[in-house]
Amino acid sequence: MADALPNAPTQEEIDGAKIIARQDRIPIWALSYLFIGILGIGYVFIFFDIFNINVSFIQTAITLGWATSPTSATITSLEGFVVLLNLIGYVIGALVLSPFSDRFGRREMLIVTLLITGIGSLFNAVVTNYAEFAIARFITGIGVGADLAIVNSYINEVAPKNGRARYTSFLFVLAGIGTVLAVWVGLILTTPATAFPKGLPFALANAGTFLATNGWRLMYGIGGFLALIGVLPRFGLPESTRWLITHGRPKEADRIVTEMETRALESMEELPPLPESIPIVQKPQPVPYREILTNKLYRNRTILLFLVWFFGYMTVYINAAGLSSILGGAGFGFPENGMVVALGIFGFVVAGIMASFLGDKMERKRWLPISAVITFIGGVVIAFGVNNLGLASLGALLIFIGMDFFVPITYTWVSESFPTRARATGFAMADGLGHLGGGIGLIIVGALLSILKSGSVESIFILFAVISLFQIISAIIAQFGPKTANKRLDEVSP
Repeated sequence: MADALPNAPTQEEIDGAKIIARQDRIPIWALSYLFIGILGIGYVFIFFDIFNINVSFIQTAITLGWATSPTSATITSLEGFVVLLNLIGYVIGALVLSPFSDRFGRREMLIVTLLITGIGSLFNAVVTNYAEFAIARFITGIGVGADLAIVNSYINEVAPKNGRARYTSFLFVLAGIGTVLAVWVGLILTTPATAFPKGLPFALANAGTFLATNGWRLMYGIGGFLALIGVLPRFGLPESTRWLITHGRPKEADRIVTEMETRALESMEELPPLPESIPIVQKPQPVPYREILTNKLYRNRTILLFLVWFFGYMTVYINAAGLSSILGGAGFGFPENGMVVALGIFGFVVAGIMASFLGDKMERKRWLPISAVITFIGGVVIAFGVNNLGLASLGALLIFIGMDFFVPITYTWVSESFPTRARATGFAMADGLGHLGGGIGLIIVGALLSILKSGSVESIFILFAVISLFQIISAIIAQFGPKTANKRLDEVSP
């Protein structure tokens, strides 16, 4: 009998490929919807934490003596450095912790990352100076960076091929709830009562009260509490079937896929025909970075997707972390600037809903120019709304729709663009390093604010045109990326 070919698949690899083929033929979500809720709770906290600083930082800066006026342009510059340090932590967490997920499993690391994020938020609640505040944001960033990489890898590995954007975006709807909570709770706890529409008449940070100087501390304390709530249910998540197959554990994967088939048949008469089995690499590199850096396909994808994120996150984080401060520096009164953000933030939820319905209808990269145009239009509307709360709020709503429609679509796209054996690592390299653009962008805008005429329509138009330009550049670069919609993961990224 002739010797087997050196690269011939083993029987275990053949069996593993068949298990994944069985999963790939399931056209609907076939795990408990409770698992989406469990991941969603974590998203509520993470995005509560990311957007917490948008409104509350003004009170933080004044309370701790970093600025004397709530509309000072200095606040944006101070915030820019803090956001940059938070994003450096994001990069480090993504690059250091995400590869452990590729080596040791998704579920265990999802528990670790949310714990780190919660610890950072609790530290934020008790800081006494700028250095401590920045360090706390750095720690939080470590957890957030890794968590988002692993969550997006996990959800795309268990979702049906025709619904990966849908379920990633559904999580983003829950993230939107976290952002709305962050901005509205921040407005209530860190701004004084002001007649509507300039502010909230029931806001609690009135002179002489505890919340007049400590509302922001309570905000971060709430964030830490949400993290504790989010960690415990994660112990009940099943491991990713694709990860199990890649690491030579087909029996466990077979059990999970069998349960998925049973659940799917409760909603449909029969399953579609079994597709062709695609070979699965079961011996990944001990250091997942080798899978990316030594493979020309994935190395080139990483560079392109990094640039997409780098410029895209400039726009996203300028608005996500600093819109309230930017509006204050541009001529909007306090707390009216926070009110504009609070009304506009509902665009985040709208964007998640839009992406869940539309994301799988067209190639991911085709949606990015559309989202950039919406963001640009929002900036134009804000420029003409400097003395009109309704118009300014509409502009903020469009900005949040445009930039936040971009995010879940790109989350899906990036996680699809790397193989299971290094998916979280590849996501971390592109998305994690790309986050540096967010901090750099906020610093650029802080410098731009200092030279533009405050309150001028022309100046605000220039400001938001520059902010939107970053996302437009991102969308142009994206057009050179891979097509992934409605394809099997192992077909897109073998």
